[in-house]
Amino acid sequence: MSKIIIFGTKENSELAHYYLKNDSDHEVIAFCVDGKYLESSNFNGLPVVAFEDLEKTCPPTEYKFIAPLAPTSMGLIRQEVFNRVCGKGYEFISYISSRATNFSSKIGKNCFILEDNTLQPYTSIGDNVLMWSGNHIGHHSTIRDHVSITSHVVISGRCDIGSNSFFGVNSTVRDGVKVAEGTFISLGAVITGDTAPWSVYKGASAELTKIPSTRVKF
Repeated sequence: MSKIIIFGTKENSELAHYYLKNDSDHEVIAFCVDGKYLESSNFNGLPVVAFEDLEKTCPPTEYKFIAPLAPTSMGLIRQEVFNRVCGKGYEFISYISSRATNFSSKIGKNCFILEDNTLQPYTSIGDNVLMWSGNHIGHHSTIRDHVSITSHVVISGRCDIGSNSFFGVNSTVRDGVKVAEGTFISLGAVITGDTAPWSVYKGASAELTKIPSTRVKF
């Protein structure tokens, strides 16, 4: 059992507390925020500590971290917090739900992977990756650092997902596609080819391409 500090006091941090308490061997000891955002000394029945003063009461030799922050600014804020925590010498844990199907060959630090995710064999998940519920990561795909995946996203096999990318609900990526760094894929979007860095993709529609010569039987 590890003693855990959760960064933040918003909804994602509250959820992390719930999942770690009910579906892990870790013990959450405290929350922390930057001192300028410290409005209360208590959250969810646990102390809240200023990040600047953390080492005084919670040294990195005894405590570990998780920081499942929301994907604000394409994950750049979560990335910045990740780097600052590492800079203080703290080790990150990752949470992978016991209700996820996990055949991944690698999962990095500070990942938050919720229930009903399917990680097929030979997938690789980088550091600081947020995966909400019910996603499919296809075989031989790579998810790089600081990626945010919402719910019911399908990433097909052999895809390469660049860092700081964002996937909206019900979006789909065709097999073999390279999603560039900082790509924003809107909800319901279908990606069939490689993307450009720091670009936005939205919309999907099916088009009639062929009328069969004989009636199709279902």
